[in-house]
Amino acid sequence: MSEPQTLFGKIWDRHVVATLPGGSDLLAIDRIFLHERTGAAALNSLRAAGRPVADPARTFCVMDHIVDTRPGRGDQTLMPGGQAFITETRSAAREAGITLFDVTDPDQGIVHVISPELGIVLPGCTLIAPDSHSCTQGAFGALAWGIGSSEAEHAMATGTLRMVRPRTMRVRFTGMPGPGVTPKDMILTLIARYGAGGGKGYAVEFTGEAIDALDMEGRMTLCNMATEFSAMTGMIAPDEKTFRWLRGRRYAPRGAMLERALADWRTLASDPGARFDSEVEIDAATIEPMVSWGTSPEHSVGISGQVPDDPPERPIRYMGVQPGQKLAGIPIDAAFIGSCTNGRLSDLRRAAALLKGRHVAPGVRALAVPGSMAVRRAAEAEGLDAIFTDAGFEWRMSGCSMCFYAGGESFPAGSRVISSTNRNFEGRQGPAIRTHIASPETVAASAIAGHIADPRELAQ
Repeated sequence: MSEPQTLFGKIWDRHVVATLPGGSDLLAIDRIFLHERTGAAALNSLRAAGRPVADPARTFCVMDHIVDTRPGRGDQTLMPGGQAFITETRSAAREAGITLFDVTDPDQGIVHVISPELGIVLPGCTLIAPDSHSCTQGAFGALAWGIGSSEAEHAMATGTLRMVRPRTMRVRFTGMPGPGVTPKDMILTLIARYGAGGGKGYAVEFTGEAIDALDMEGRMTLCNMATEFSAMTGMIAPDEKTFRWLRGRRYAPRGAMLERALADWRTLASDPGARFDSEVEIDAATIEPMVSWGTSPEHSVGISGQVPDDPPERPIRYMGVQPGQKLAGIPIDAAFIGSCTNGRLSDLRRAAALLKGRHVAPGVRALAVPGSMAVRRAAEAEGLDAIFTDAGFEWRMSGCSMCFYAGGESFPAGSRVISSTNRNFEGRQGPAIRTHIASPETVAASAIAGHIADPRELAQ
């Protein structure tokens, strides 16, 4: 009998084309997703080398990173020279014959949001994109990870990539989280307890009853930040929730093909007795809403906590906080809800539930940016846009927006922002911007209070 295998091992082994000298493997790549920040460079370099895209039907491109999110947008951007990224990517994508979700396409959105919405990612597939948060899509039992432009070129030309097999780690969330605790808080707890480098060299599988209970959007949030743990990817075994999500999606199998796919997808789970190179266990009942105090996701504590007594000097100097200072009560200048981490419909619903009948504090600028145009339409159909705007939030078109500064939009230098994004590095949201990352609920509660606040107090 064969050795019990992990979910990761099953998918990796299925995709090995050849084992190469030096210990690396040549892997077959099922899906490639580009965006306008690097897409034109990869496609134009491929064309200059005289190589076509090997399989255009499995290569996709979207305008999401640099595109403006203000209503009425077009190709013009706030980023100097940004329009050229969009127009050159459009031209290169059309010439290559790949599927493009353009600025005005009704299915436009952040790559890691629209790929699941459209059923491009499927259980058991390999998917790559030149964006480190591609691991989001491991929530569907796929092997998804971020790459560079040169790797994108190789994959488009050959349908393969040379990879060194990572080690495996199982992160088990036992028990159930309490009220007001979200998947964002779960993953921030993992990173805070084990460090931003705790997953380096590993493919991480998330398991446990707290994971089983999550909906697909919560699972995507969790896997999204596996890269902030330095993991090669994050994964969750597909189950009936996964299959219900994918049924009827544009690129998902249908009819008899779907039934054959389901039979295969149900085998995609770690076998009993499968060995992992590392094991981590967290009691979900011990987690509270989290918020960052420094310049890495590992610089995070529970909302009732404080800045450590002996923190590294540079993060506290940049963030303008003091050792031992309580996080709750720190005044904020701005609030941002969006990103590939927390810009989905369920994120907007939960934030809107706290905002309804309330208003953003005077002096606080607040933005809500849906992760895709499909999310935006669904939110508007439910009246969520009116709740956000009545509360004083700006209601935007979809895109990466102020998750990072490459889009050219920012808050005033030195602003303190509570944000549902995934990174809080120096300058991530603009020059001298001080970013506290948290869940959409914590962002909403803080926007109302005018300072970092516990969302559970509003939900009572």
